Amino acid sequence: MATILCIETTTEVCSVALVKKDTVADLREDLSGLNHSRLLTVFIDELLKSNNLKTSNLDAVAVSKGPGSYTGLRIGVSVAKGICYGAALPLITVCPLEAMANHVVQQQIDPKSLSGENFFIPMIDARRMEVYSAVFNQNMRKLQNVSATVVDENSFSEFTEKGTLWLFGNGSAKCREELKKENIRFIDGVYASAKNMAPLANTAFLKKQFADLAYFEPFYLKYFIATTPKNSVLGKK
Repeated sequence: MATILCIETTTEVCSVALVKKDTVADLREDLSGLNHSRLLTVFIDELLKSNNLKTSNLDAVAVSKGPGSYTGLRIGVSVAKGICYGAALPLITVCPLEAMANHVVQQQIDPKSLSGENFFIPMIDARRMEVYSAVFNQNMRKLQNVSATVVDENSFSEFTEKGTLWLFGNGSAKCREELKKENIRFIDGVYASAKNMAPLANTAFLKKQFADLAYFEPFYLKYFIATTPKNSVLGKK
């Protein structure tokens, strides 16, 4: 039975889970803001100590690969790589959008309540009116690849004409005013979490789908652009 440490820092949530087989054995999570640099290693240390484990007792480390917060992804991947290098462990990477969709399909939706075609669209906030998203059917087949989408009244129109859309994730809130069609449903309370990574991480471990530890980089999708605040002294000419 594989023991996997799952790390999720894609969004404002800092989340770490200890997974045995595909079940979450323990979890540490903070939803208050971008506290990854302060909390991530603390959570990992607490999780291992409370379960009488060392990193050498793990079988693998799984990390959310993005897209999402540039800083959060860098912190999560750096810590994951550090543990893997130090304990000679394989690295597993998980798409947070797929993890959220799989959680909704497996845990939050009663298949008997579904009729016709259904499309599950996880969303991560990409600032302004943009979201990172992908589209899955109820069998978790990906119908639209991960992309950065500017939300307007015509977003996902190729799917609204075919069936029911289920929108969730921290980026879905900005869609409520733009997407008001009767066949669009919103699921609250779904967010990027290490606990959602469990089944995907375990499947990847069994299939030996490991990332190249030396060369793996987060999937940023959009590059980070540093800006100078308008009221900054350095920004004045």
